[in-house]
Amino acid sequence: MSTTKGARRPARRRPAGSAPIAPAVREILVALGEDPDREGLAKTPARVEAAYRFLTRGYHQSVAEVVGDAVFDDESHQNMVLVRDIQFYSMCEHHMLPFFGVAHVAYIPKGRIIGLSKLPRIVDVFARRLQVQERLTDQIADAIMDAIAPHGVGVLIEAVHLCMAMRGVEKQNSHTVTSAVRGIFRSDQRTRTEFHRLVQGRSGRSE
Repeated sequence: MSTTKGARRPARRRPAGSAPIAPAVREILVALGEDPDREGLAKTPARVEAAYRFLTRGYHQSVAEVVGDAVFDDESHQNMVLVRDIQFYSMCEHHMLPFFGVAHVAYIPKGRIIGLSKLPRIVDVFARRLQVQERLTDQIADAIMDAIAPHGVGVLIEAVHLCMAMRGVEKQNSHTVTSAVRGIFRSDQRTRTEFHRLVQGRSGRSE
């Protein structure tokens, strides 16, 4: 293979997620007019790096890993399975501020069921990344469809976005609701109605 003499080689890139974060945090502190060496801030860059690694650990997880072997053959159960009020925390990719709330996840089995604890784990795989709520909702629904090929999936997410509460419009009491429906949840109105009725009927929620 021939190469052009004198051609510049492309810069080597670090593997995804391996670049240090702390030095960039230190630069931000300086840009804000702070002294990153004062006692209260000396360890802040390292703390922020550790926090961001934790808050975005979903980049290093996969649905297959968190589900493992917790998929079981079961031809007998063909009714809706719902896990509601799954708490989650995520980071808005536009401002890197948190948004958080609850996810309600339902599916109707078609010969296979999934361990109940795996549904919250699937939520976390995608929530622990830089996200927008709309995409998060779709990713959860699609992941469950891929994992167990059910008759259908319904996902509804209710969240508070600090990018709306702390800045911008500064509306502290607003909630954003998104939904994603797949399979029979999309094609059958009665299934969608049952899903929303079960979600609305959770303890402490007004009708």
